[in-house]
Amino acid sequence: MIKTDKVLDAKGLACPMPIVKTKKAMTELSAGQVLEVQATDKGSKADIAGWAKNTGHQYLGTVEEGDVLKHYLRKSNPEETKEESKYPHVISNDELKKKLEDNEGIVVLDVREPAEFAFNRIKGAISIPLGEMEERYTELNKDDQIYVVCRTGNRSDMAAHLLSEKGYNNVVNVVPGMSEWDGETTGNN
Repeated sequence: MIKTDKVLDAKGLACPMPIVKTKKAMTELSAGQVLEVQATDKGSKADIAGWAKNTGHQYLGTVEEGDVLKHYLRKSNPEETKEESKYPHVISNDELKKKLEDNEGIVVLDVREPAEFAFNRIKGAISIPLGEMEERYTELNKDDQIYVVCRTGNRSDMAAHLLSEKGYNNVVNVVPGMSEWDGETTGNN
């Protein structure tokens, strides 16, 4: 049994709400205290682990109980934390749409969960969910121009950071991503 100082109920919420609520809850904790985030969004594990890595807080792990994922985070001391850095190379949906129309031979990497990807995706996009990036990033070519999309720009921001850490220099985050994409799509919708 993990001793927690605060429990956050994020059940029934979709990305990015579990992260938004986690950020707020963390500000209310003292250094060293543990937060339990209860979520039902399958993508929340990768989101919360990635957010913790980006901010310097400690992701302790996740326990699954039925449909509920219980994520555990330890608040770091102020000197251990860092300002959440946004990935510097960003373009808008409209800019990506123009590049696709001009057929610039670019790679669109979709880091949403498989179910999100199945229903609605940019034609020709590659699916590697954020939670699998660490194991699967080598499927991408370092020389390609890679445009990373998710639903709102949060997961794609984390994926772009991860790729640049692995030596991928031509990576761009697409904001706001699929939540406001009005270009051509394909899928089971």
